[in-house]
Amino acid sequence: MISLSWNSSVYAAVRTALALAFLAAGIIKIQNPMTFAATVDAFGILPGPLVLPTAFVLPVLEILGAAALLFDIRGSLGLITLMLLVFIAVLAWGQHMGLDIDCGCYGPGDPEAEAFSGIRSALRRDLLMLACAAALYAWRWFLGMRPASFATKYQSLKTLIWKEESA
Repeated sequence: MISLSWNSSVYAAVRTALALAFLAAGIIKIQNPMTFAATVDAFGILPGPLVLPTAFVLPVLEILGAAALLFDIRGSLGLITLMLLVFIAVLAWGQHMGLDIDCGCYGPGDPEAEAFSGIRSALRRDLLMLACAAALYAWRWFLGMRPASFATKYQSLKTLIWKEESA
């Protein structure tokens, strides 16, 4: 039988890896939102007026979701999973349409090196991350874990800081 502490450690490692992947993607995109907007526009899914707001909002959501997942806050895994499902749908549509563009997931890539493979490899990567999210849901169920709400995490941090200041 595998010990409970080992399962908790693996859960934390997978959760942290998934969060760091989203954190890196969000930070890279937010540094150059105009380049990301061009990538979003290249997929041709959104109407013109929604491209720029999406290029600004999506990286912020990725960063917030990643930060919340790092601290295992309730709802963060759901947000990450929802984003992954949207990304997979967009990438699958791009592959179906035969688009030869960079996915924009981790900033602009090398167009010559990624010709006709950038979307395919991004799709495989996102499917792997979706499998990690599914594993996290399974671990939560198996271990009987329930992430804390943001208010609970905030109150714990506030209490810890208050105790240190008064000591």
